[in-house]
Amino acid sequence: MPLPPDLVVLSGDPPNAEPLPEALTRSFRTPPDLLYVRTHGTTPEPDPATFRLVVDGLVERELSLSLADLGRFEQAEVDAVLCCAGNRRTEMHALAPTPGEEPWGAGALGNGRWSGVRLADVLAEAGVADGAAHVAFESLDTCSKNGEAFAYGSSVPLAKALAQETLLADRYEGQPLAPNHGAPLRALVPGFIGARSVKWLTRITVQAEESDNYFQRHAYKVFPPKVEKEDADWDAAPSIESLPLNSVITEPAPEVQPAPGLVAFRGYAYTGGDREIEHVEVSLDGGASWSEADLGEGSRWTWRVWTFAADLAPGAYEVVVRAHDGEREQPASVTATWNFKGYLHNAWHRRLLRIPAGPPR
Repeated sequence: MPLPPDLVVLSGDPPNAEPLPEALTRSFRTPPDLLYVRTHGTTPEPDPATFRLVVDGLVERELSLSLADLGRFEQAEVDAVLCCAGNRRTEMHALAPTPGEEPWGAGALGNGRWSGVRLADVLAEAGVADGAAHVAFESLDTCSKNGEAFAYGSSVPLAKALAQETLLADRYEGQPLAPNHGAPLRALVPGFIGARSVKWLTRITVQAEESDNYFQRHAYKVFPPKVEKEDADWDAAPSIESLPLNSVITEPAPEVQPAPGLVAFRGYAYTGGDREIEHVEVSLDGGASWSEADLGEGSRWTWRVWTFAADLAPGAYEVVVRAHDGEREQPASVTATWNFKGYLHNAWHRRLLRIPAGPPR
């Protein structure tokens, strides 16, 4: 499946690609062709006519649902940001290597309207049995690790699966899902890392424990900065769920050198769980002093595009951004967030800006 032409390709097999950050914040909603692509294995293209979604495990009634069957449920829409746990990994990699991980910049996310049916409604039809605590998702794709082939899988706590915002999505921004984004059906778990919004969804299993899939029990875990891969206790570390509080400068783009005078800045901010972005601050002196940015539209589970303008004389500026959600704070330095997997980097985003004495170059 070819990747959209406006994406920067990180790998072709499996396909992984992201847009330039400055392209992302031109609008509140990310167009489908600018939505990042994250793939761990094959890109299946199942026949919609024969597609079935199986619901089993700790349920009173096992289900096998066609797309037409899913159409019987009440339709729902959720505006949400979808974000890879590895967003901004290149900043970690600049400090120390994150071996074997995709070099995501600050474009591994997108914000838009997802449509489908509520997972809670489907589980209600199946009937959740006693002892249930987690809901596991299985994909139609084929991944390979250490010589073993298996389907991608993940899980979320039962409470999140039953939350009204959690969808079985078949459309994004009013369009049917593209194959690269999980057609014909994917999970959409707002507030959680993108790895939990499993694409090409084929099976939902209600169970007592979290998924035993590699991508739940091994891949998506964070360790302290001093822990090396060889010393990691994978069983002891919890699986990542919530997105971090994060903010990024997207404009001016890194290669742009503005002229003296009024300089416009723009970027995005998002947070995880059930929190919302409350305000964003910008510093022009490396964090010594701060000014509040203007926030665009947004709500729980979406990002907020922020803007800021300053009258700048010729000289050098260290531009920094940080966001607030009323509960968490962004760390000031990448040294506080570095981990060998390169996940959840959310230190203050910094940009060195030089304003020349003459016209822009």
